[in-house]
Amino acid sequence: MKDKLIEKLIKAEEKRQAEGLELIPSENYVSEDVLKANGSVFTNKYSEGYPGKRYYGGQENTDAVERLAIERACKLFNCKFANVQPLSGAPANVATYFALMEPGDTIMGMDLSHGGHLTHGSPVTYISKIFKFIRYKMKNIETGEIDYDDMLKVAMKEKPKIILAGFSAYSRELDYKKFIKIAHKVGAITMADMAHIAGLIAGKAVRNPFTDGFDIITTTTHKTLRGPRGGMILIRDNEEIAKKIDKSIFPGLQGGPHMNNIAAKAVAFGEALTPAFKKYTKQILKNAKVMAEVFRKNKIRMIGGGTDNHLILADVYGSLGVTGKEAQDVLDEVGITLNKNMIAEDPRKPMDPSGIRFGTPAITTRGFKEKECRRVAELMILVLKNKNNKKIKESAHKKIKALAKKFPIPKKFV
Repeated sequence: MKDKLIEKLIKAEEKRQAEGLELIPSENYVSEDVLKANGSVFTNKYSEGYPGKRYYGGQENTDAVERLAIERACKLFNCKFANVQPLSGAPANVATYFALMEPGDTIMGMDLSHGGHLTHGSPVTYISKIFKFIRYKMKNIETGEIDYDDMLKVAMKEKPKIILAGFSAYSRELDYKKFIKIAHKVGAITMADMAHIAGLIAGKAVRNPFTDGFDIITTTTHKTLRGPRGGMILIRDNEEIAKKIDKSIFPGLQGGPHMNNIAAKAVAFGEALTPAFKKYTKQILKNAKVMAEVFRKNKIRMIGGGTDNHLILADVYGSLGVTGKEAQDVLDEVGITLNKNMIAEDPRKPMDPSGIRFGTPAITTRGFKEKECRRVAELMILVLKNKNNKKIKESAHKKIKALAKKFPIPKKFV
């Protein structure tokens, strides 16, 4: 590479990823094949439109790539229609709203402070100025139980057009049948934002919302799905909804799709269709449960009381007197990357909250099993309890580097 400054930073990031442990639950490692596709000559090609209906010539290869990505996505998630052009998860959500609603219409989503995502109605987003968002919360923060009774009461009063199941920091499995029952009572469309658990659904490690009758799934293609950074919208079987979403993506909100990214998505979907991927997703859950068990034994409060998926949200300030920012920083020092995170009813502010959010997708990709994950959780707690002890931190850092060396980032998954 002629640009030595960028080359140096790329190598530095490769080193950081190789020598540390990634516990941010929305991050993962992609295969060498996904990287190659993402860096391929498809980045040179403009392809406005859809396969067979492009605005430019020279589309025989782009059409084949996009059709393959769509076919594999539908097979993975057991649906009839897929749009693989969204640039990421947030644009996928916004495009779905615009496809099915008019300005001023109502959407019901999970409250951000209880685990929802910014695009589910946070007041800081522009989308919240266009649509009316109403929210549901957990009934019991200690168990993670959603207040479905209150959800029904609010839905009956507000009559949302979309009822949205999905989250960014929620560790339990949602009861999709209850969402559908409420939606049917108010005539709403059911939409599931499965960005965090799409890979777990694809690997059949957790329940598929389509199985219970959901209309739409939006998702990112990275995180647990282990593909390139991008988005996707899946429609169970309603062709009319699928056509509206296609128009909303293009020409409604996006121009030319990133064909290199779609090629990488197709590769990742192919990997996710293998028996090895199913085994991988089941191990993610086993590893997360082991880490939750260690935190429970050390009397560290977890929002929801534990986990049914890939992530854990821990109240380190209430349990250890360490703020989320302090925890993130001190664990960074020893080679463990995670993120500070607000907890439900958090008395602290977003940039220095009470909680940390961490998960197991990336370390499971490296080959970690229950034994290693238990050790990582123990080291995390040791460091947090001794955040000012230089010797303990240095010792923990050596152990983390040794684990990272023993389990290098793989280049091939299948």
